[in-house]
Amino acid sequence: MSQSRGFWVRWRVPIGYPLALACFWLAWPAWKALEIGAAIGIVGLMIRALAAGVVRKREELTTSGIYSWARNPLYLGSVILAGGIVVASRSWIVAALVFGYLAAFYPIVIRSEERFLRGRFGAEFDSYAAQVSVFLPWPSRRKGNGAAFSFAQYARNHEYRALVGAIVGFGLMIGRMWLHSRYW
Repeated sequence: MSQSRGFWVRWRVPIGYPLALACFWLAWPAWKALEIGAAIGIVGLMIRALAAGVVRKREELTTSGIYSWARNPLYLGSVILAGGIVVASRSWIVAALVFGYLAAFYPIVIRSEERFLRGRFGAEFDSYAAQVSVFLPWPSRRKGNGAAFSFAQYARNHEYRALVGAIVGFGLMIGRMWLHSRYW
């Protein structure tokens, strides 16, 4: 992995925390926007959960479940969840910051992970990649590797952290809404 790609892969999460705080500070949420944003966020969390419940990172090439529809459903779920936060924020500045972050990090990280998978699984990954969409879900005729959804695997992948993060994020939006109503 090149030095610059290593930076983007390593720093995507640490840079996300101060960005999230900035987004919450710049947000102007309202109840209706929070309701719609939370509904969108739940869809993102569900997609992430479906993916985390079957993927065995670094152990096997996961091709079953939602991975038979898209090669990067965890990232897709994250993008949808981020979209929910953007809707809840009611801020074009927040939308621009989130879009910029996703556009800067995700393409590089996805390419890096695909290089790793191609190196580890070779022709098996190439065959999978030829049949399954990179990002947007699309039904394929590909037979998966047979892994079924497992709550134990969901927990092993620490996916509950995304749920906790979403609850905290939307909770902060409610707090931000309260501050706006009280002081502005």
